[in-house]
Amino acid sequence: MTTGHDLHLHHHVEGEGTPVVFTHGFLNTGDVWAGAVAALGGQARSLYWDLRGHGGSDPAPVGQYGRSYALADLGRMLDVAGRPAVLAGHSLGGYLSLAYAILHPDEVAGLVMVAGGPGFRNPDSLAQWNVGIDAMTAKRPELPDGVGEISKHVDSMVMDRLGEITVPVAVVVGERDKQFVASAAVFRKYLDVVHEVVVPDMGHMVHAKAPDTVAAAVQAVIAATAG
Repeated sequence: MTTGHDLHLHHHVEGEGTPVVFTHGFLNTGDVWAGAVAALGGQARSLYWDLRGHGGSDPAPVGQYGRSYALADLGRMLDVAGRPAVLAGHSLGGYLSLAYAILHPDEVAGLVMVAGGPGFRNPDSLAQWNVGIDAMTAKRPELPDGVGEISKHVDSMVMDRLGEITVPVAVVVGERDKQFVASAAVFRKYLDVVHEVVVPDMGHMVHAKAPDTVAAAVQAVIAATAG
């Protein structure tokens, strides 16, 4: 029987150079990063992957979708890509990248936050988010049982510890993605933001529609780590 830590995780690697691990958002798949990886032109060792219960990766047993499991999976991807790596994440993938940088600072060279956020300190906002995840998954009966737990929040750990992250950070957000435009202001306050782009007339899936912009953000972080 497959357990929570020996799942098959579908992933794709191409290019040479600085390791960059791309993590997608809830209910997306890793290939949403293909355009950004292509725009890098092979000038980084780029890996994108499917979270457990998503795309070509195995579903997990119910109860084994929480943050600790997702972060262990992200660590397995760094085993493949190399360390220290630049972590690029969209939405949930951005949150997980922040959490990994806090818990494993020696393994992370930089961060690229694409429409990502640090979670919630306000318990009412946290609860509202989790209700929204339940509503979303209820409309998708084909999803693996329990997969919504991967996108739920149980504490404010990431928000509370943002200031511990010292690596260079790039931020990309769509102009119309108001919640995550607000998160960008939080990042400016607590993180070493070396590159920031608000893409005009774009929403939450900015990385899929403006892959060249994401590739430029990755390159900016790689350059900052070299400096």
